[in-house]
Amino acid sequence: MMQWLSNVYRLGLKELRSLRADPVLIFLIIYVFSFAVYAVATGAKLEVINASVAYVDQDRSDLTGRIVGAILPPEFDTPVEISTSEVDKVMNNGDYVFVLSFPPRFEADVLAGRQPSVQLNVDATAMVQAGNGSVFLQEIFTTEVAKFVSGDDTASRLPIDLIVTTQFNPNLQSTWFSSVMQVINNITILSVLLTGAALIREREHGTIEHLLVMPVSPSEIMMAKIWANGLAIVIGAVLSLWIVIQGVLAVPIAGSIPLFVAGTVVYLVSVTGLGILLATFTTSMPQFGLLALPVLVVMNLLSGSTTPMESIPNWLQTVMQIAPSTHFVAFSQAILYRGAGLETVWTNLVIMAALSIVFFVIALTRFRQSMATST
Repeated sequence: MMQWLSNVYRLGLKELRSLRADPVLIFLIIYVFSFAVYAVATGAKLEVINASVAYVDQDRSDLTGRIVGAILPPEFDTPVEISTSEVDKVMNNGDYVFVLSFPPRFEADVLAGRQPSVQLNVDATAMVQAGNGSVFLQEIFTTEVAKFVSGDDTASRLPIDLIVTTQFNPNLQSTWFSSVMQVINNITILSVLLTGAALIREREHGTIEHLLVMPVSPSEIMMAKIWANGLAIVIGAVLSLWIVIQGVLAVPIAGSIPLFVAGTVVYLVSVTGLGILLATFTTSMPQFGLLALPVLVVMNLLSGSTTPMESIPNWLQTVMQIAPSTHFVAFSQAILYRGAGLETVWTNLVIMAALSIVFFVIALTRFRQSMATST
């Protein structure tokens, strides 16, 4: 056993030296855990911000002016008045996400109780802004009309007092969600790519033949690649959480980072094993990339990191339980978002450990077969 551990340690040091000598992979690790996290968190907004609004005012009354005046930043840009003939043109060109059309005698009909219609055209190609922005505009419209009719700015108050308490992200900022999830997704991506690239690099450089004549076993070679590349990924992820997430983006981390690291180490055994497994079916990096790409896309999209698992069909939820990424996302979200402790996430930890053993055994079996073929 001690000899096995010694061989794994020394082979792992060799992997770290090989990684250090590859500037492209070093740049990839730094980029993925720094600028890539920052760019996604600040660039891909899920909330309504600066949505463009135009309006057609055929009434030009106090009521229409009041409604237009209530459409304010930061959710919306300052509304721009256009003519009726321009509505189709600006919608077809995608110039505005929302176009409001007030009919003639709108204010008079409201005061007379005739329930006039106001048209709201929405460019739903901007799906997130279209859905949430429509709700915001309807709320503004309803509130301002109620205030105008009653003549009292407090008259729009409901007969009940609805108190909304937002947990874990009180300002509903998408940055808090997307930045952390980007780190979690990048752990999966790099784990597959680095270990797969390490095996293919051995083949391309001809060093795999050297390993085959050495007194080392396939399990030692494979475990060395796992711990060496896993170490680089864990260090990158932790630095990203401290420097980029907490430092630059000012996103709070609610839970224990050491507990998150412990779960990440368990998860890495399975996902790095997957990288080696995929690499055994390929002979070059382009082939490996083409094979790994659909696997990574499916794992990330259906793991719960992009959309809640509850929005996925039931049969697919069941299928995704065999993917370690599903349990890692649930584990990470519970710790980093909600501050959960071991008593809450231990089930995810146990499942990840079981899946890691399964994936490791499958990858090791395939790795042994590929090495036997090489000899």
